[in-house]
Formats: sequence, structure tokens, C-alpha cells
Amino acid sequence: MVFLNGKFLPIEEARVPVLDRGFIFGDGVYELIPVYSRAPFRMHEHLARLERSLAAVRIANPYARDKWRAIVLELVAKQPWEDQGVYLQVTRGVAKRDHAFPAGVEPTVFAMSNPLVNPPKELVEKGVAAVSAPDNRWLRCDIKSISLIGNVLLRQQSADAGAAETILFRDGILTEASASNVFVAKNGLVLSPPKSNLILPGITYDVVVEIAQQLGMPLEFRDIREAEVRAADEVWVTSSSKEILAVVELDGKPVGEGRPGPLFRRAWEGYQEFKRRVMRKEAVSA
Repeated sequence: MVFLNGKFLPIEEARVPVLDRGFIFGDGVYELIPVYSRAPFRMHEHLARLERSLAAVRIANPYARDKWRAIVLELVAKQPWEDQGVYLQVTRGVAKRDHAFPAGVEPTVFAMSNPLVNPPKELVEKGVAAVSAPDNRWLRCDIKSISLIGNVLLRQQSADAGAAETILFRDGILTEASASNVFVAKNGLVLSPPKSNLILPGITYDVVVEIAQQLGMPLEFRDIREAEVRAADEVWVTSSSKEILAVVELDGKPVGEGRPGPLFRRAWEGYQEFKRRVMRKEAVSA
């Protein structure tokens, strides 16, 4: 079952007009909420990020937060899986093709849920390969826009190379990866780019920061030069689906010793403990 413009219905019956601006222009935003044991994780933060994205692109929020929460919970209840990823999408709506915003148009609201599959143990234990590329996307990467062709093309570069991610540099400075945030460790210090318009403010990024702080890891948020990334002891990528993964090879060369490092292992174990203690027991109203 999916949700489309106020109704729950089978996905085979969901239809959107071809003049929807999401289809014509990629004119919309989205959000993905992880669900553990049927409890949405940090729904408040995810809905707040959705609200920020809507405001940034000047699409009127179609629902109050309580209504969004009710839609998510009902959608989760209609699925057979305990762990899910709830996808929300809002476009500017249906109108004749014209770049300027149409007047008097209702946003199109779509939501679906899929199984949430975490990385297999083998990837966690062995780490993954990544490639690098110039970050040639637009300058508002903090907006969770459905216009993702830049990310798609960059991610395909790593797929073509048999790698798990594409790590991005803009003018020689680390931004993020094609579908992840990035952390770097050197000499016991964990580094990550500060939040800005050039990266998506990840909810998992925030969780990893909290866990690292709880574990007493020194943290620093600043611009990280490409040379620092290539000389790092450890590189991690984080997202709702990846959780935390160690990058052990970048552009065919080993990162550090070419295997997941000790700080990664502590962070990953801390994340798993956090899942057991918080994510699977967190109150739905949080």
C-alpha cells in the first residue's frame, strides 16, 4: 500500500498526471524516515528537515506535523516488515509546463514504504571501496530535492567501478558522498565537514556525532582538504541505509591499512548498541 493525495491504495493503482511538475521539472522535495520494530526513528527531526526543504523551494507544506505523523504511522502499520524505510515526496503539483511557479495549484503528496536492509556483516567487517569525483552539483545540497540527476551520475561512477560510493570534492575540499555523509579519522581525531549549503544535513550524521561524543572520541568540524582525505587513517560513510561503513580503498589505493580501523569499529559497535537501546524502543511520539 502507498499514500497518494489523501488516499491509501495499492501501488499498482497509484497514478500521477504527466504534467506533474515533479515529472516535468523535478520540482519537489523528499524525505526518508527509517523505521525500527515499526517505530519511526527521530520522526520529529525528519519532518523538521522536510519542512525546511519545502520552505527553501517555496512549496506550501500540505499537512501539519501531526497529520504527517499519522500518515507515516498508518503507512508503517499497513506493511508486513518490522524494519522499513518510509519515503515521503511532495511536488509543486500539476500545471501546464512553465518554469514560473503556477498559481492555485495543490501540491502532490506521495508516500511509500520499503524494507530497510542494513549492510551485510561481510561489508562491515571488510569495508568497501570508493572512488572520488569533483562535486559538480548545484549549490543547495542542503535541500533534499528530488532533482537528483547530479547524485545519480556521481553514484553511477562508483557503480561502474564496482565501488560502494563516490566521495566528492569541491575546489579541493571534501563535501560529502553521492548518497552519504563522510567522516575522516587521523591520529585519533575524527573530522567531518561542517553543515552548510554544500552538504545534506544527515540525521544519521547527527547520531554518529552523538555516539562519537559519548565514546569520548575527539571531534572536529572544519574544511577537510582532499590531500587529508587521501592520507587519512580511516574514512567512514554514513546514511540511514548504510548506517556506518568503513571505506578501505579510495581510487584503487588503500585507506590507512586497507581495513576497517579501530575508531570505526568502536563507532559501529556504539551504533549497534544505540539501535538496541534507543531505536527499537524509542517512543513513536518523539
